[in-house]
Amino acid sequence: MKSVTSILTVLVLVATLALPVLAADKETTLTGTVSDAMCGAKHSGDAATCTRGCVKKGSAYALVVGDKVYTLKGGEKDLDKLAGQKATVTGTVDGDKVAVTAVKAAA
Repeated sequence: MKSVTSILTVLVLVATLALPVLAADKETTLTGTVSDAMCGAKHSGDAATCTRGCVKKGSAYALVVGDKVYTLKGGEKDLDKLAGQKATVTGTVDGDKVAVTAVKAAA
């Protein structure tokens, strides 16, 4: 009986640990304002100019969704066009990072 309980406990633990990994591979669509990781939602001056300037200095593009700031990897050409504007970004979310697969202006 103890071995059955131990086996069930291990199976539940493995399943619980595997769920975040499986969920992390799912593509998600987020809509927010294109910014940069350094400034987030707070810019010095015009948001588009500030975002582009910070990216030129080495900051990554970011998407501000409510109070959350996601750092974006990929889609830089499209993100540059939409700096400071609302955009819809599709990609794989991992915590506060998004591996971008598509970017378009928000409707």
